[in-house]
Amino acid sequence: MYTRILKKQIYEKFFSGKAIIIAGARQTGKTTLSMDLLRESGEGHYKIFNCDNPSDREMLTDKNLEFLKQLVGDSQVVLIDEGQKVTTIGQTVKLLVDFYKKEKQILVTGSSSLNLLDQTHEPLTGRKYVYTLYPLSLEEIYPDRDVLTMTKELEGLLVFGSYPEVVTQKSFEAKAELLRELQSSYLYKDILEFQAVRNSDKIMKLVRALALQVGSEVSCTELSSLIGIDKKTVEHYIDVLEKSFVVFTLTPYAKNKRREISKLKKVYFHDLGIRNAVINNFNFLEKRGDTGILWENFLMAERLKYRQHHHLHANSYFWRTYDGSEVDLVEELEGKLNGYEFKWKEKRRKTGGPAKWLEYPGSSFQIVTTQNLQNFLF
Repeated sequence: MYTRILKKQIYEKFFSGKAIIIAGARQTGKTTLSMDLLRESGEGHYKIFNCDNPSDREMLTDKNLEFLKQLVGDSQVVLIDEGQKVTTIGQTVKLLVDFYKKEKQILVTGSSSLNLLDQTHEPLTGRKYVYTLYPLSLEEIYPDRDVLTMTKELEGLLVFGSYPEVVTQKSFEAKAELLRELQSSYLYKDILEFQAVRNSDKIMKLVRALALQVGSEVSCTELSSLIGIDKKTVEHYIDVLEKSFVVFTLTPYAKNKRREISKLKKVYFHDLGIRNAVINNFNFLEKRGDTGILWENFLMAERLKYRQHHHLHANSYFWRTYDGSEVDLVEELEGKLNGYEFKWKEKRRKTGGPAKWLEYPGSSFQIVTTQNLQNFLF
């Protein structure tokens, strides 16, 4: 068992008069975290609705307040698991929150923001706290900051990722088998189930194409030609993959339109194990040619978790000029521009960073390698 950093942050919001929504990909531990929170609350009376179960789903769909009050009864905490499957989830939670306020806590989990957050956006304005649960972070896997052990196990994280159940497997073979199952059974489940995407073959081809282009600017026009669907559909599918917590995107930072890239996005996977399952490559680093790509994706995803856990509300970009100068990650925070370049193997540089980048007022530059990883993510 791993203690999730969000647990304390979420628990502090209990009984504050707002719904708590925990979103995230399937199998990241949302239900486990929710059950921990129920036990932590110390309340003997709680009720759980599993909306994968059609009968539970039906009881919460399009019901009036009097029915919902009877349903909740004297429970102090109500957990609605996989709430995105309730078509009227926003209305249902709004009725409960408005009536019970601080008297009861409504907790909702969901594996697809496409349905969960979109449906609760308007009804729950000012009535919710939203948290995203990602796969395990380095801080959660190594809470004692054991840098030596982390360094030894780092290669395995780049190959197999950090889904909780995957991390706990005792063999590499078991990890790979589980990831293949997750990729085939869960990766597209919500996307296809809610009919946001009708052509499973096309979405699978797109995911594979994106997996092979991690760290590169992605052209939707080129993807359209490669997969055989129009550009707008490609853009829609990528948006759906983001809202289903499969990938996330990074936009370019551009002030000088003449010399800087300002159109194409980069796409990264939330979990490298899933990415490697998509391309069916669980080879270790000495047998693969994408180590730099894995390292870049790994640090991007881990930094995303770090910012959430430590409330760093930074805008994130990449930066590249037409003549080839680049910064892998730009964090714009409190008027400052912090630039990072990711290198698996450290190389000496004669300068402190790209000269054109350092022309920006308040800009900084740092190379992140395995040697100074802890300063970047702990």
